[in-house]
Parts: sequence; C-alpha cells; structure tokens
Amino acid sequence: MPKRTKPQVRSGVPQPGSLNPHLQAQRRKLRPAAEYVAGILGGSRVLLGQAITLIESTRPEHQELAQAIIEGCLPHSGRSFRVGITGSPGAGKSTFIEALGQHLLQQGGRLAVLAIDPSSQVSRGSILGDKTRMEKLASREAAFIRPSPAGESLGGVARKTRESIILCEAAGYDTIFIETVGVGQSETAVHSMADFFLLLLLPGAGDELQGIKRGIVEMADLIAVNKADGERLPLAKRARQEYRNALHLLPPKVSGWAPRVEICSATTGTGIAEAWAVAEDYLKITKANGFFEKNRRAQAHYWLHEAINQQLRAAFAGNADVREKLKSIEQAVLEGKLSPFQGAEELVGLFLKG
Repeated sequence: MPKRTKPQVRSGVPQPGSLNPHLQAQRRKLRPAAEYVAGILGGSRVLLGQAITLIESTRPEHQELAQAIIEGCLPHSGRSFRVGITGSPGAGKSTFIEALGQHLLQQGGRLAVLAIDPSSQVSRGSILGDKTRMEKLASREAAFIRPSPAGESLGGVARKTRESIILCEAAGYDTIFIETVGVGQSETAVHSMADFFLLLLLPGAGDELQGIKRGIVEMADLIAVNKADGERLPLAKRARQEYRNALHLLPPKVSGWAPRVEICSATTGTGIAEAWAVAEDYLKITKANGFFEKNRRAQAHYWLHEAINQQLRAAFAGNADVREKLKSIEQAVLEGKLSPFQGAEELVGLFLKG
C-alpha cells in the first residue's frame, strides 16, 4: 500500500487589526456610580444608555452598580408623564410614536421612548429596529430612544423597564413613551407602570374589535384609529363610531375618566395633535381628582411585591438543596406518584430549612 502523504494545510487569510484597539478596554471599564448619576442629571444620553445597559445586565457586579445608580437618581424621578402605547400588528406604532414625538418636541418637551422589541425564543436575538424606524426622532437632541429585547420576561416589560423610567426621568425627560411588543400579557405590565394607556388600532371596525381581548380595551384611556387617510378615511370614521359604541358597554373607570376614540394618520400628521390633546385632558382631570397620585402609589406598591416575588423565586431556584431534589420530585409528579402540591410543599420546606 502506498504511503499516505500528510495533507498540506494552507495558512488562512491574516485577520486585520482592530480599528480601535482600545475599544474592548473602554467597554469593560466601569465608572463610579456617582459619575453615572452626575452624567444622567446633566443630560448625557451616552451615560444614560450605559446605565440602562447595566440595569439590563445579569452580571452581579453590574446589578450592584445599577442599583447604586438608581438610588442616586430616585430623588430626581417621578416628574414625567408616562404613556403606555400598544396596538395590533401593522397598526403603525413606530410611525405613530415618531409623529407624536415630533409634535411634543415642537412644543418644547423632552421625550424618552422605551421600545420593547420581540426577542427570538430560538436564538435569543432581537430585531431592535426602532431606532431605524424612528430615524427623525432619534436624531433629535431632546429625544432618547432605547430599544430593549423582550427576552423571557412578561411580554418584555417588567422591573428593568420600570427602573429605566426612573433614570430617564432623572435625566430630565418630561414624557416617557413605553411601547409594548403588542402580544401576550405585555399590555398588563405596561399598564402597571404607565399613567395613560393608548391603544392603536387599524380601521377594521367590528371584526377587529371582536379579536381584541376585552381586558386590553378596558385598560385603554384612548383608542386611536390610525391610517385614517385616502380611501381608508370613511372606514376609519365608521370604525371610530363602532369603538365608541363598544366603550359604552364597559363599566366606568375608577379614574373618573371616560375613554375616548379618535382617528389619525401618522403619515400625514392628521389627528396627531388632537390625540395628544386627549392625553393632556386626562392628565388635568386625574391630577385634579387625585387619581394620578393614587395610581402612582398603587403602582409602587405593586412593584414592591413583584420585586419581592422575583427575589424569592431567584433565591429558591439557587438553593443547593432545592436543586438537588428538584429533578426527582418533578419525575415523581410526572409519574403520578406525588401530587404537585405535595412536591411544592416538600421543596419549599427544604428551602426554608436552608
């Protein structure tokens, strides 16, 4: 048998050097919490973005620093108007937010948009395209847009979004838009941290209304029928009347506010000013009757207990005794040898003993 020759391996293409060899070192370098706080209070969008990245990080050292930053910003927060925005797919949320944002900036306001993008459950990746879709708004100095991946949290909005709101308020943004992914229970989470809830719909009238969860409609303070232009204008007007009729069937809101329905076109700008005028009316009425502050306190109470639940779950999942016993108890439950309640009681017992 002829002797085999060893295959020749060609050297690969030499990799180019980094355009900025100091970039990685800059990324790893963390500042003291006081420096982040001072920068945020001074209106630095760069330091605000970096601080929100720390909030979103799961690394313990980042979380410790993030909590120190939040504590420093907390006394300077709470003075914004928080607006939750959701809508059916294709309703034009990003275009609407950009048009409404431009209107606010023309009035001299400062706007932060916290846009939660859908994350892939396979790759864990996220589109994060809101800055691209809101190009004009993103280029304005008085606006701050932060797209964040939804991940596996409740529709992508939970504690981290609420903490980001605190930082944005400390940075001087007097209006905060929180855009939901528009699926699942994300609307409920946004409603628990927003002062005003806006539902954006297409001019589809009755059929579309039947497909919307009643709970979402009940949460809405304003239903805006978008894309009310051209041939769709008559359809939008009919949809407005159908939605108004539907709202009469819902129980009165504890806020004392009667939800309204308006039509608009984000592409032409028609109805955008009127939609914001509704939000301003809501703010005046709820501040006058005391609901605004009462709702803020109720939200703080809710998030306190939500944070307690999250920390208890994390501590439970990280307990060594629980981890050791979990698989066997799960198997016993699956085989019908143990009830789920007995299994839970045994695991909680192990946790409490530890």
